[in-house]
Amino acid sequence: MLTDFRVRQRDYLLEITRAITAQLDLDAVLRLVVEAAAEMLAGQVAFIALREEDAFTIRAAYGLPDTQWGELDALLARLPAYPEAWGRAEVERVLTQIARWLRVEAQQAVALPLMVGEDLLGLLVVFRTFGTAFTYDDRLILRAFADQAAIAVHNAKLYQQLATEKRRLEAIIEATADGVIILDPAHRIQVFNRAMARLTGWSPFEVIGRPHDEIVILNPRRSGMTLAEAEAGGWPLATDRPIYVEGDLVRRDGGRVAVGITYSPLLDRTGRLVNIIGVVRDMTRIREAEELKSTFISIISHELKTPVSIIKGYAGTLRREDTTWDATMVRQIAAIIEEEADRLTQLIDNLLDASRLQAGALELQFVEVALDELAEQVADRFRPQTDRHFIVVDFPPDFPLVQGDPRRLEQVLANLVSNAIKYSPQGGTIRISGRVTPREVIVTVTDEGIGIPPEEQERIFERFYRASTARARQTPGTGLGLYLARAIVEAHGGRIWVESEPGRGSSFSFSIPRPRKSTGSPSEPRS
Repeated sequence: MLTDFRVRQRDYLLEITRAITAQLDLDAVLRLVVEAAAEMLAGQVAFIALREEDAFTIRAAYGLPDTQWGELDALLARLPAYPEAWGRAEVERVLTQIARWLRVEAQQAVALPLMVGEDLLGLLVVFRTFGTAFTYDDRLILRAFADQAAIAVHNAKLYQQLATEKRRLEAIIEATADGVIILDPAHRIQVFNRAMARLTGWSPFEVIGRPHDEIVILNPRRSGMTLAEAEAGGWPLATDRPIYVEGDLVRRDGGRVAVGITYSPLLDRTGRLVNIIGVVRDMTRIREAEELKSTFISIISHELKTPVSIIKGYAGTLRREDTTWDATMVRQIAAIIEEEADRLTQLIDNLLDASRLQAGALELQFVEVALDELAEQVADRFRPQTDRHFIVVDFPPDFPLVQGDPRRLEQVLANLVSNAIKYSPQGGTIRISGRVTPREVIVTVTDEGIGIPPEEQERIFERFYRASTARARQTPGTGLGLYLARAIVEAHGGRIWVESEPGRGSSFSFSIPRPRKSTGSPSEPRS
């Protein structure tokens, strides 16, 4: 009879061991272990406490509401975190305290440490309402059960950690700004992140399993991968020897994106190629920066050379010893030198302002500004500089004051009027007008010049940008004036825009917010 009981006990142990080890979900494994232990030992209450950060925390229980787990954790904290420090009396004292707190009439408490090698994973505790002496075979079966349970818990924890790391890696890959593509040894796509989808126009669902060379096409070279392998002599390579290629990535819609791709091999312990990891970086901004740098050097060198050459030429003329200049000619030459020096100063000031803008250090001194009076001053300054243009100032009476930096706002107006003169070579009327809305005042400078193509009207406010028309290219300038004008207007809380038709002139407008009044009408005219 006893032999049959032992056989059934071992069969039961084998059955629950199979069930436990078949699970990889940690919470499910813990529930199976604690329920199996309670059933096998006929326990009234059972729980598993895992060791987390050198303290025990209950993670699964039988016959114990989860609302009580936290309070038991405090009692378990009296146990040393390492089993070699346990004493029999100490363990029994803690278990007795738990039984009293639970109000369980326990005749026997079974505590099984869950060990894997030398590592303590946790503690399995079962309280029984009757007590029987454990035979040697009973202890073997319990120890076997505890060992199998520990292995199952250990495997489930490893699986949980692996799943967590996998999710973390997937989140990192998806969140990275660079495109990431992971290939198998046959160059079939296994991973294709969100940035890669944005760069190529292909969705991950469409490309998984497809050959790399069908999706990642570089011009003028057809395939970055084929080229990379050809240049490197084939895979596998050492892990510290990635392959780098650059080119224009052909998007699904036929567009192109400048990219740099780094291909790195992932090898197993035997050196066999497991995956190829490609990191695709959008090089558009880098190329734009390089083009901007080249444009800057080209424009500035030309714009600096012109006034310096004129100043040097006229200064050399004055120094000639074989000619005597009359006072009128000397004044004319001095005026030209002064004009070119002013032009050079203005160019330097614009460059300094552009640098301050980049550094966020363009300071404004706000006072009350009368834009109609400022417009008259600018018009008076430019009228003597041209005999082909008729400059008109047209503002309604009692134009309201605004808060602004008068020197910077004059710089905006001067730039717009100067451009109107430069880009209307046949002459005509240049009108500086103003209008008032409930929220802002708007100033417009209109010319009758060459106009601006629609596709370039947004870009003309970019730094160093010059319109592509032949006349615009022939007109001196650095492409900084409108860039600075936009920055100054936006620093005042306003906006700037252009309305233009090629061959029919342009109207540049900017707005400045009106001061808010706590009482009274929305605007108060000047007295």
